[in-house]
Amino acid sequence: MDVQNLEKRIVGIDFSAELTECARQADRTIRRLLEQQSDIPARLKEAMVYTALSPGKRIRAAVVQWCCRTVSGRVNADAQTAAAAVEMVHTYSLIHDDLPAMDDDDFRRGRPSCHKQFDEATAILTGDALLTLAFEVLADEIENPPTAVQMVRVLAKAAGPAGMIAGQIKDLESQGTEGTMSQLQSIHLCKTGQMFAAAAELGAIAGGASEPQRTALRQYGLDIGLGFQIADDLLDVSATSEQLGKTAGKDSRQGKLTYPALVGIEKARQIAEQIAEKSLQELSSFGPEADILRRLVFELLNRKR
Repeated sequence: MDVQNLEKRIVGIDFSAELTECARQADRTIRRLLEQQSDIPARLKEAMVYTALSPGKRIRAAVVQWCCRTVSGRVNADAQTAAAAVEMVHTYSLIHDDLPAMDDDDFRRGRPSCHKQFDEATAILTGDALLTLAFEVLADEIENPPTAVQMVRVLAKAAGPAGMIAGQIKDLESQGTEGTMSQLQSIHLCKTGQMFAAAAELGAIAGGASEPQRTALRQYGLDIGLGFQIADDLLDVSATSEQLGKTAGKDSRQGKLTYPALVGIEKARQIAEQIAEKSLQELSSFGPEADILRRLVFELLNRKR
């Protein structure tokens, strides 16, 4: 694949505007869904709104929307619902990840973490609330029951004990150890890759994708998720806390198993480039309709925050 020519072809896409619009739409949907919940206790709802609508890139929500558009030509209501559900699960994971028993971070997305803004108990319950609400939303808002069941299954597997939770426990167990490449890749694929894969697959389902399309987009999501996490590892050693919106340099201080720690910064960048090329190959069966997904690969590879 001629990556340089491909990059030139898609450089005309206004990626920032595309991502901003996806984020706005996701925020509108999340806000609407939270406002509909009239029985939530006031403090819990305040914390849910504080975290779920905090400033964020909403890349996973964008992946849902763009994959739906790639296979169907438009972003439909099911994709918007699925995008909101993915962001709810992602936000829950961040809330719990920031807790003192986990990564112990006082800042997230440029402001106090949930347990610092409120308290630890409220933060735990807020994460629990957003996680379970995500599945309630899919069950209630997706009009076609078989489609809702498919989406619930995909998201549950990605977020569950063999997916994101597996990645979290493996991450904790690896702290302070030398680790291996196989162990590190397993952590990243579970902790980050699975949720990106789910986002892509949910978008494919919403758009009525064929099985080959769905498989290709899922693998694309898994690849960009791994690449995203490697870029995150690199940013932790090169960016400031202001750029990240969270505390920089924590991975090294906590003895985390990361790509820079295991193979060095330059080798980590090379691996990220290899994964980027692989993710582009997964889109080879799609035409220009997938160009925004191709552009995302380069944006993640070169991300600064």
